[in-house]
Amino acid sequence: MAIEVKIPAVGESITSGVVSAWHKKSGEFVNEGETLFTLETDKVSTEIVAEKAGLLETKVPEGQEVKIGEVVATIDDSKQRSEEKKEDKPKKKAPEEKKKEPEPEKKAAEEKETKPSAEKEKPLSPAVRHIVEEEKLEPEKIPGTGRRGRLTKTDVLAAVEERGDADLSAVASAKADGRFIRKKMSPLRRKIAQQLVMAQHTAAILTTFNECDMSALQELRGKAQEEFTKKNGVKLGLMSFFIKASVEALKAVPAVNGRIEDDDFIQNNFYDIGVAVGTERGLVVPVVRDADKKSFADLERDIADYAATAREGKLKIEDLQGGNFTITNGGVYGSLFATPILNPPQSGILGMHKIIPRPVAVDGKVEVRPMMYLALSYDHRAIDGKEAVTFLVKVKECIEDPKKLPLDF
Repeated sequence: MAIEVKIPAVGESITSGVVSAWHKKSGEFVNEGETLFTLETDKVSTEIVAEKAGLLETKVPEGQEVKIGEVVATIDDSKQRSEEKKEDKPKKKAPEEKKKEPEPEKKAAEEKETKPSAEKEKPLSPAVRHIVEEEKLEPEKIPGTGRRGRLTKTDVLAAVEERGDADLSAVASAKADGRFIRKKMSPLRRKIAQQLVMAQHTAAILTTFNECDMSALQELRGKAQEEFTKKNGVKLGLMSFFIKASVEALKAVPAVNGRIEDDDFIQNNFYDIGVAVGTERGLVVPVVRDADKKSFADLERDIADYAATAREGKLKIEDLQGGNFTITNGGVYGSLFATPILNPPQSGILGMHKIIPRPVAVDGKVEVRPMMYLALSYDHRAIDGKEAVTFLVKVKECIEDPKKLPLDF
């Protein structure tokens, strides 16, 4: 019986992906649970495994874009791998093949000789092995950031990019008269581009701005930092305050905590906040669940864990699903002022920016204060200007007077 291998649903707003790599060839026998191919979407890549054992027949080539639910292969589970059954039987060694135990001196020399090569051999996942073989990389020369020094997909992709930069430099020097260099966009980058354009075409995006004085927040963090870090094992950052402030603003202006679906408006009564994280391959938005119920320490731990997992390329699809509002901090890269793009199907996204000392009027006097510009992009179909401004003012008030937040440290 031929079993269809379909592209699974991997997220609320994800409608398609790219078959970036087949780990099994058409005509090969696959076991249940073995990785068949890697599916890349606009946010993460995930490995799809065989649900049954049998003979694989692929329907689409590598690099092809496929829709959710599309059949990309079949597995004939009526076929049995008789050859493997034979191989599974232990072979008896002939007496003459048995080797004598080497002498201690010889054994030590052999171990010393083979140890370097053993250290160089790192266990590779199917996805990593495919990239290594396709790009003709030398895995022993690539530093691994995974557990026990294992190579992750991010490690090998970074190695490819570094080599690509070197190759481009060589091409530029060899062809000094060249005015441009053309190269293919990666599947992930193409999907990100499509999502951004889709967001612009399907929502009436408008952005409202404000600024907030960070003096009180910086003072509070300075006083609480040492005890907080000692007690919780993580630092008290800025993002946890902005998550808490956003939750308070969402409660005050429920329209921002919703989305348009066809002719309906869906009002969310929960607070799952997406936090944008920049990685080498692009921007991803893992979701902090039930942010209204978590302490500052819990939020900081979630943020730190997601950031580390995202940079290692180990985020799961479920980590990115279900967020109803997003916060992005361009200030960590030095951004002073920007208009963030919505993360569909959400109706709002808050942009944080760089903190810069600026002269401002305080009680009729000019003082230099640490100031940050805030930007709220929103879907004007669902949210009126008054509601958007009210939301941003609420965030500003909570940041400028942190005592308005439910402090628990």
